[in-house]
Amino acid sequence: MKATIWHNPKCGTSRKTLAILENLSQVEVEVIEYLKQPPSAEKLAQLYRDAGIAPAEGLRMRGTDAQERGLPEADDATILEAMAAEPILIERPLVETEKGARLCRPQDRVLEIL
Repeated sequence: MKATIWHNPKCGTSRKTLAILENLSQVEVEVIEYLKQPPSAEKLAQLYRDAGIAPAEGLRMRGTDAQERGLPEADDATILEAMAAEPILIERPLVETEKGARLCRPQDRVLEIL
């Protein structure tokens, strides 16, 4: 099975999620450091749809100016465009497999799609 993780190496939850994936021999892991290679608004929309959450649920609030900008109350397209333009606004980590996608907070949520 292949798993793609949108990863921030500075994030403890992201590192723990990656460790779970790397410790499973049946999983081939693709790591994308999303701050260096941000996903498009379209890709984010697909990931959130596959995870069963709204883009606002994937919006990082801590350490960002999302609240001041009114993003939590904005429409999906506005949120997705902001995230694609400024990937620090993406809550992490996001993981995608053939079984779906998850925002892995807490990190054990990754087990739902393995």
